[in-house]
Amino acid sequence: MTPVYLGLGSNKGDCEAILRGALLELQANLTGLRASSVYKTSPRYLIDQADFYNLVVEGATDLQPLQLLAVTQAIEARFGRDRTCEQSKGPRTLDIDILLYGDARIDLPELVVPHPGMTERAFVLVPLVELAPELRHPLFGQPFASYLNSVRGQGIYLHAGPPV
Repeated sequence: MTPVYLGLGSNKGDCEAILRGALLELQANLTGLRASSVYKTSPRYLIDQADFYNLVVEGATDLQPLQLLAVTQAIEARFGRDRTCEQSKGPRTLDIDILLYGDARIDLPELVVPHPGMTERAFVLVPLVELAPELRHPLFGQPFASYLNSVRGQGIYLHAGPPV
């Protein structure tokens, strides 16, 4: 079993219900699933849209990375995400990013792990550090907590405790 961390976000539709539903579906493919609190975050790249609801989950899987990607994209689609017509960084019912897949480094056109933007995004770092305060970046060896100062002021607020 490989430990994995996934980032989930939603800003379209009933975001809290969507996140709860996605977690239930992820339980079929991740053992020992643990979720961070839910955070309400200001849009980071495309500003003219609703705030996002974000969380990070930790679990373990026997799936290979591209199999896990297929599972996460199928879950996104079941919750109404249509990648063919959405605006890049725009509103979405559900976004699931593979942040970490064990200590693996993956550099494929369809999947890059560790997720390249994770150290610059409060909506990833804050829930990740809540869930795993001692976790270190597998490439750089730095604790993820050490990146928190660089993301201050990005507009992230605790919304609710863990949904499961």
